[in-house]
Amino acid sequence: MERPEDHVETRAGMPGGPLVLPRNRISNSIDRIIVTAGDLASWLWPILVIVTVLQVVLRYGFGQGSIMFEELQWHIYAVGFMIGLSYCADVDRHVRVDVIAEKFPLRTRGWIELIGLATFLLPFALIVAYEGVAYAKSAYDFHEVSAAPGGLPYRWILKSFITIAFTLLSLTAFSRLTRCTTLLFGFPKALSSNGKR
Repeated sequence: MERPEDHVETRAGMPGGPLVLPRNRISNSIDRIIVTAGDLASWLWPILVIVTVLQVVLRYGFGQGSIMFEELQWHIYAVGFMIGLSYCADVDRHVRVDVIAEKFPLRTRGWIELIGLATFLLPFALIVAYEGVAYAKSAYDFHEVSAAPGGLPYRWILKSFITIAFTLLSLTAFSRLTRCTTLLFGFPKALSSNGKR
């Protein structure tokens, strides 16, 4: 009889490597959304470079600084970083402090992940996503703009990314939660390495 642990990807010869959980249909569906959002957000970085170079050329080449370009840099960076949170958590490339936990058996690490996701990450992400709606709505209702002269208008657009980013992070946490339950309880059923049950 196959166990969920049989479908966990491992790195040969790498004791204490990253916790790689078995995949299931639910997690794969959610992960496609997260990866698509991450791929789209990755296009913000070349745009950020272009805006930064343009700002430097204007300031030092022509002696014309622009508050609008300066704020645009901050906004692009903020959006890219916030969307990137869910992508990093999904592919498990975020910072972990696994000095002790990496030596634990797989099931123990699965339990730690499950408890951490259910107790801390998922509730936190849901609360921030929910509160972000009122934050963006307030900026929209009051037609909030930059306090700096020549700054960017429509602050509600930037603030709405708080809800978008933390909704994606909530989805990522739920996806990893289902992968933990697949490992620990066999539900939802694990997919084999070729993506089939």
